[in-house]
Amino acid sequence: MSFSAQLAADALAIQARLDAAMAGFGDTPVVQAMRYAANGGKRLRGFLVLESARMLGVGPAHAISAAAAVEALHAYSLVHDDMPCMDDDALRRGLPTVHVKWDEATAVLAGDALQTLAFELLTDPTLGSGDRRIALVAGLAQASGAQGMVLGQALDIAAETAPRPLTLEEITALQAGKTGALIRFSAEAGAILAGADPAPLRRYATALGLAFQIWDDVLDVTGDAALTGKAVGKDAAAGKATFVSLLGLDAAKTRARSLIDEAEAALSVYGPAAGNLIDCARFVIAREN
Repeated sequence: MSFSAQLAADALAIQARLDAAMAGFGDTPVVQAMRYAANGGKRLRGFLVLESARMLGVGPAHAISAAAAVEALHAYSLVHDDMPCMDDDALRRGLPTVHVKWDEATAVLAGDALQTLAFELLTDPTLGSGDRRIALVAGLAQASGAQGMVLGQALDIAAETAPRPLTLEEITALQAGKTGALIRFSAEAGAILAGADPAPLRRYATALGLAFQIWDDVLDVTGDAALTGKAVGKDAAAGKATFVSLLGLDAAKTRARSLIDEAEAALSVYGPAAGNLIDCARFVIAREN
């Protein structure tokens, strides 16, 4: 199956798993907000879980709960990041953000509940032995917590009131947490499920995650809100340092392409089986949203 077809099929499977996980939660405003936040998107992180597992011989039935867990965690992070106390965005995927559609308290609680749902999903026995499930829980916690995504977000908030713009080294470190850590875990999850060496997938995803963020910065300058589904030009208006402001637009694009070359090289040990992961990397710097 081609990358685009597999991405679409995986997105449907992940949505079905999330829907099933929340089926018994009732219909309170918080649960409505959870379902709203967890619906849609490219599901790129979940795809990385499923495709890295497939490549290593673990079928979707034994990886789908891990893919859904990553997407639930990602959905929580977006709900909270969009709030006025953080990035203050009114639009996500072309729709009102959760705190706009409901209220701030509901958004906080829906995000909290999506985060805990992620770890509940990682207890699913279909993921394998207890040791492997514990490894998944530990990996996701590290990627999303004070060593990873939360750290990156905290550094991003601090940068808004810093006495000087961030340097290239500092913004690279920030984005390694805010965006890169969850992407890295998503790719490594397949190796955890298969009991395989995660090092090649870690190298792949480290390069991929940084390229992803650089391209987000490119889209913030060149993108169309109708295509991105969110406001564009916010970073420049706020005077924030980005890869584009530090490198320039053309050099930022060149750096992103170089990182994709690095990501592809890391997969050489897997041969043709890595074809969809290579296509995924190329997609990251061809996307318009």
